[in-house]
Amino acid sequence: MDVIDDYLQQCRKITDTVEAQKETLQQAAQLFAGTVLAGRMVHVFGSGHSRIMVEEMWPRYGSFPGFNPIVELSLTFHNLVVGANGQRQAMFLENVEGLADRILRNFDIDPTDSALIISSSGCNIVPIEMAEIFQQKKVKVVSIITQQHSAASTSKRKDEKKLGDFSDIILDTGAPKGDAMVYLPGLDTPVSPGSTVGGALIVNCIKAEVAKLLTAAGKPPKVLTAGCIAGNEKAKILFESAYDEHAHRLSKLYQNVGTK
Repeated sequence: MDVIDDYLQQCRKITDTVEAQKETLQQAAQLFAGTVLAGRMVHVFGSGHSRIMVEEMWPRYGSFPGFNPIVELSLTFHNLVVGANGQRQAMFLENVEGLADRILRNFDIDPTDSALIISSSGCNIVPIEMAEIFQQKKVKVVSIITQQHSAASTSKRKDEKKLGDFSDIILDTGAPKGDAMVYLPGLDTPVSPGSTVGGALIVNCIKAEVAKLLTAAGKPPKVLTAGCIAGNEKAKILFESAYDEHAHRLSKLYQNVGTK
């Protein structure tokens, strides 16, 4: 059994699933581009391993300002696995009611903003409440879930609502239920998840489309670019100017905190 070929073939199916959502990806990009052109920010949130997609969107090579990565360490810093700051605590905290409200209390949210919420199952309380609060504040929400996994899973909320119930646009990673994709003889449970592959494809498709829209509007983004492409001096200038723009955009999220 060639498990490497098996996994790669499943990833090709994920690529096909993402490609089939091209129109929806474009809709999400149009929403985000409108926010960026208005001088505001797209709020990006994911708990647990969904944090990977938050940082894939910004900041890294090939990305640009306009996105507010909300990375809550209590929900994502679990590399010690056990002991202090371990996985058990993070998994517990991502299902604590009211935590999303405490996180968003730090920001002055405006209807011109938009949001991208990532949760493979779409069933944990904090990301669901994040989306719910954004919608209450008239902010459009794009979610990235794994459709098969979400459909087969039970919401942790008492009303059984899932992330998709508070989303204006839903995108599917294309991974199977349970996420892991490779079954081995003699092993009861599958290995090697696929949602990160699909999620990374989705956020980078959106990123490219947003960059196209911003450029077409006469506002080309300041893209973090390697020195081996742009030259060391230009790369340094791009990094500094991109970080400065991020700071200026971020400052608007604090100007009126607590005054409304």
